[in-house]
Amino acid sequence: MRLAVVPARGGSKRIPRKNIRPFCGRPMIAWPIEAARSSGCFDRIVVSTDDEEIAAVARECGADTPFVRPAELADDYTGTIPVLAHAIEWHRREGIDPRHVCCLYATAPFVRAEDLRSGLDLLEREGCDYVFSVTSYPFPIQRAIRLVEAGRVEMFYPEHFETRSQDLEEAYHDAGQFYWGRSEAWCTGKPIFSVDAAPLILPRCRVQDIDTPEDWKQAEWLFHALQAT
Repeated sequence: MRLAVVPARGGSKRIPRKNIRPFCGRPMIAWPIEAARSSGCFDRIVVSTDDEEIAAVARECGADTPFVRPAELADDYTGTIPVLAHAIEWHRREGIDPRHVCCLYATAPFVRAEDLRSGLDLLEREGCDYVFSVTSYPFPIQRAIRLVEAGRVEMFYPEHFETRSQDLEEAYHDAGQFYWGRSEAWCTGKPIFSVDAAPLILPRCRVQDIDTPEDWKQAEWLFHALQAT
């Protein structure tokens, strides 16, 4: 069985009700659920939430909400892995044993069905524990600077002040969209960022963090632009 789990707790602080706030005409959570349904990858799509309003919206969008996420897994500090392990273990108690499980973020409107299929193909082909989406930094991280006292700056890596940008190693970051994993990896708490994970590289134009109102506005502009191409 292949299972999609969409974590969507109700206590978003920086953007209240972020998971179900309208984004480009639909609740935010509707976009990743639609991508999961269109991908054909999953036998079941569930939303893990502690919030009944979110659960109701999720069901309207075509996902299942067979359990309520426990309060101890719905605070500001709980990571993704324990939430996925809880969903897998709940299914096992019901006599269902998922083999491949994808964590799909509720706030990932840019996720595409074809990327989910490519991630699953990569997981099966490579035999790794996880596959997750990444994208490249737009500027060399080795030339990053920090702000210090009295409004001055210093380099994180001053040894690279004279290094040409084209001579620096390219760096990547988590795209924050989805994480395919094997059930045992989730349930044993194996870290995602490790040599046992393979990256699925996405173009930067399809990656946008949405943590602030400014991010939200930029994401809607980008989403409309992508829809028009």
